[in-house]
Amino acid sequence: MKIAVIISRLLLGVLFLVFGLNGFLHFIHMASPTGIAGQYLGVLFVSHYLVAVFSVQLIAGVLLLANRFVALALILLGPVIVNILLFHSLMAPEGLPLALFATLLWVIVFCGAYRAFAGIFAAQV
Repeated sequence: MKIAVIISRLLLGVLFLVFGLNGFLHFIHMASPTGIAGQYLGVLFVSHYLVAVFSVQLIAGVLLLANRFVALALILLGPVIVNILLFHSLMAPEGLPLALFATLLWVIVFCGAYRAFAGIFAAQV
């Protein structure tokens, strides 16, 4: 299990490092989505909201690759992954396999760092 957690952490770190950097450097050229998905991304782009999202992805990716503050990286990536899953589930289903893969990696890394989150699963303080 420990090897699976390490591999998952590294893959998740690379995934979010690459896509976080791509948000700033645009080295992976992707076609713009059409319809409501395109409108949604257009609003996020114009409002500069994506700068914050790409920054969070970049920081979390670096933390995962450095094996430092892994619990913090998981906390940062949790909402990002939920939004990615919802976006691809509801508006752009062609990206859903990668979103599910990222979610699976996140769950595996979370299981490996479960002790860091033990306090939030306690019924009483």
